[in-house]
Amino acid sequence: MLERARVIAGLMAEACHELHSAWAPACRLRTRVGSGRATWHRYDPRRDDHCITIGALMVADKAQPALCGGWLSMREIQGRGYFGGTVSELNLLAHGCCHEFAHLLQTRAGGRRYGQVHNAVFYQWLDRLHQSGSATTLRSRLAEAAAAEGLPLATTPVTPAAETEALTRFSPGDRVAFGQGLQGRIRRVNRRTCTVDGTGPCRGRRYRVPPRMMTPIRETEPV
Repeated sequence: MLERARVIAGLMAEACHELHSAWAPACRLRTRVGSGRATWHRYDPRRDDHCITIGALMVADKAQPALCGGWLSMREIQGRGYFGGTVSELNLLAHGCCHEFAHLLQTRAGGRRYGQVHNAVFYQWLDRLHQSGSATTLRSRLAEAAAAEGLPLATTPVTPAAETEALTRFSPGDRVAFGQGLQGRIRRVNRRTCTVDGTGPCRGRRYRVPPRMMTPIRETEPV
């Protein structure tokens, strides 16, 4: 599963370069495949260099209906009607490319500020990528590239309700472990994640954690 995800993440990185050639050929873009879930766009103004990282575990998550519900891509597809509002593995991954590339366009337009990442300027660019047909073209090419590798991307619509159901196991005040050695106490149960206040070595930090990444801690265990 993970090797499949790495290969597909590489194909997504190549797809981002196709958007780059069509939308912003004058700027520099590097892409890389990360080993975790983190998927992001980063800009280095000193080098005038854009970098998009595609996380392999993100790709693996989006192949599983029980896990894909925690990702912003799903909410954007459904809430903004991208790809007809249909959630599938192929649509999630194609939209993920567009999402990160929209951050590049947002940054070049001067619309990205600290604390204002997913703002109106960002969604204007993301809407344009979809409305122009670029997102649909990218989806088709990504599907073809994956099929050529013997790794077809599923087009079957899914309803990722498992994430919401998993949240019912948690309540404010519960102690949980998550990540690599992190611990905390749930402050609030949100629609897709929990807001967790760090405890122990994590005290003073706050996290947004999907339920799939949390394990309850018995109150008899030390904080």
